[in-house]
Amino acid sequence: MQVTLSPEQEAICDMARRLATEEIAPKAREIDESSTFNRALHKRLGELGLLGMTAPAAYGGSDADTVTWCMVVEEIAKASSAVANGVTLTESMVHYLVAMGTEEQKQKYLPRLASGESLCSFCLTEPNAGSDAASLSTTATIDGDDVILNGQKMWISGALVADFFIVVATVDKSQRSKGVRTYIVERGTPGLSFGEKLDLMGIRGFATAPVFFDNCRIPRSQQLGGEEGFRAVMHGLDGAGRLGAAAMAVGVAQAAMDVALKYSLEREQFRQPVFDFQSVQFMIADMAIEIEAARLLMHKAAALRDADQPFTFATSLAKTFAGDMCMRNVTNAMQVFGGYCYSKEYPIERLFRDAKIHQIWDGTNQVQRMIIARQLKNEAA
Repeated sequence: MQVTLSPEQEAICDMARRLATEEIAPKAREIDESSTFNRALHKRLGELGLLGMTAPAAYGGSDADTVTWCMVVEEIAKASSAVANGVTLTESMVHYLVAMGTEEQKQKYLPRLASGESLCSFCLTEPNAGSDAASLSTTATIDGDDVILNGQKMWISGALVADFFIVVATVDKSQRSKGVRTYIVERGTPGLSFGEKLDLMGIRGFATAPVFFDNCRIPRSQQLGGEEGFRAVMHGLDGAGRLGAAAMAVGVAQAAMDVALKYSLEREQFRQPVFDFQSVQFMIADMAIEIEAARLLMHKAAALRDADQPFTFATSLAKTFAGDMCMRNVTNAMQVFGGYCYSKEYPIERLFRDAKIHQIWDGTNQVQRMIIARQLKNEAA
């Protein structure tokens, strides 16, 4: 596994770090408080080649490796989780299209995603189908050369600003995973509508809302991945979805440690900096230990993906540890701030609200533990 960075990787990460520090961080509080998607920043990411990074250059991508992409996500998440969410979502959709799309679909959609011209949302979760992705109720009815979609999706990131959608539906609910199919639906298609923007606790500023399909008719040529719909969904979640969640969690935790360390060196109590108290030193030292451990788990999973090796187990390890680590360490960083952690004057309040989702989305950490335990059982058998 790669431990040191190549000069090219260093350059890309430096560019992402400068962008995050100089252009994203100054807008992070405004994005959070207004809960408004900043399309200009998203396009800026595309201009710099930081969207759809792993897509082939022939389709507008950068041919980047997954390790580099994870480091870019981490840098952006340190500045704004909402902006980083746009990066991870775009990469997930690029991953689906590269792996499962037809040549026509790749030519049509990938350059638009990589440039930041268009945004694609992933319509999987439903009011009664989250962790159990095979229990979908949204139906896909074949009607000649068309498909008719009916159903409701919930918690859809970017729903109100996306230009097209990858929609997961079932052609036969009784078949569970075998009946799952995926389709590309363009914005403006009759029968496609949206609910009100959800007022979220964290990761605000990404236009999350319910999506509805009411006799939404699309050409069958918009099917993605043929009959392997469920495999496409799981493959996508294993890759950019869960790795992106791990990278964002590491970034948020790193940002929390950075501001806690700075504050502890400046804030004085009992005639000395707060940092000089061993209890505070130990909390910050533990943050550094756990952040580095999570980062290495993430890099290992990314390296396995780049080597075209099985990476589901490694990704579940990374996502679970990083998500739990992030929540724990941001909570400890709040403790360093004392009462000031409740004030929006410091970014730790926003980081705390952004942290929790990493234990929930892209497969809860309880589901990840089920995946890990099943793998261990199979290896022991």
